[in-house]
Amino acid sequence: MPAIKNALLRYRIIDRAIRNEYSPFPSKRVLRQLCEEEIFGSSQGDHICDSTIEKDLFAMRIEHDAPITYSKRERGYYYSDSSFSMDDVPLTEKDIDAIKAASTILHQFKHTSLFGQYEYAIQKILDRAITSDRPSLVKEDEVIQFESLPTIRGNENLELFLNAIKNKKVVQFNYFNYSKNNKSVRRIHPYLLKEYRNRWYLIGKSELKEKVITFGLDRIFDPIELDQSFTVETGFSPDHFFKHSIGITVFNELPDEIIIETSAILSKYLASQPLHHSQKIIEIKQDGGHIFSFHLLITYELKMLLLGFGKDCKIIRPDNLKNQVMKELKDLLSSYENE
Repeated sequence: MPAIKNALLRYRIIDRAIRNEYSPFPSKRVLRQLCEEEIFGSSQGDHICDSTIEKDLFAMRIEHDAPITYSKRERGYYYSDSSFSMDDVPLTEKDIDAIKAASTILHQFKHTSLFGQYEYAIQKILDRAITSDRPSLVKEDEVIQFESLPTIRGNENLELFLNAIKNKKVVQFNYFNYSKNNKSVRRIHPYLLKEYRNRWYLIGKSELKEKVITFGLDRIFDPIELDQSFTVETGFSPDHFFKHSIGITVFNELPDEIIIETSAILSKYLASQPLHHSQKIIEIKQDGGHIFSFHLLITYELKMLLLGFGKDCKIIRPDNLKNQVMKELKDLLSSYENE
């Protein structure tokens, strides 16, 4: 999380603590613990030090005119003006522009109830922040354009699954199998929602197969949240589940070392925007081409990605990946030759 955003979060937490009439005069130690708990989930952490809180109090006084005073008698902080609140601090031009950009991003999901409610909340903030006599602003969607695709079915269930994940409730639904062309009932312990290439996926433990599986929301029908609760497996971590994967396919195997050689042009693209966090440059050739290495599972998405680079990308190893891609290319060529 960016340092500036963290600071703004701490300001709000400190403000609420100082204005808390049921627990007045919070000490520096209490303020640090509250910030630790709300931002990092535990008051026993060491992400925030006392000097950080001191700097925050100073910044709140200087930048936001907060009338923060220390009471030696109570050994804690209070507002000399009891009516002050950070909620009344007006947003800056930069703040408003950032919120408008966020609103534009959320506009992509306007057809889903989950994101629609956030867009409405942001609009309320803007309505409060921007006065009627302020010069009209250029609409963000006139200068920023995002990729837009038709709404995919299943996205209307995002809110249901998000609530089930938060409340740790089992969900049940009918799932359509493309290969078998039929539906089957699934009972899932939902762990995570993941977006990939404009599609949403639910990751959770299947009670039937007793393992974590990925489900496409577009293939989920008639989902319901059950009263039954569950406990997340201790070994599951959203950050690590997809650590060695591109896309949404994961299986219980060790990743391979993938070595590819790229043309000079493609090398520049990959150097500026890596395909994966494990990407490393092994060699830079005289013609500008690069040899890259990755630690990845050999998934369908990885093969399609490499095939999409065409002649600008050559797989060096492993041999099994090279052979799979060569077969795909031969089958493709054959399909054209047989026309």
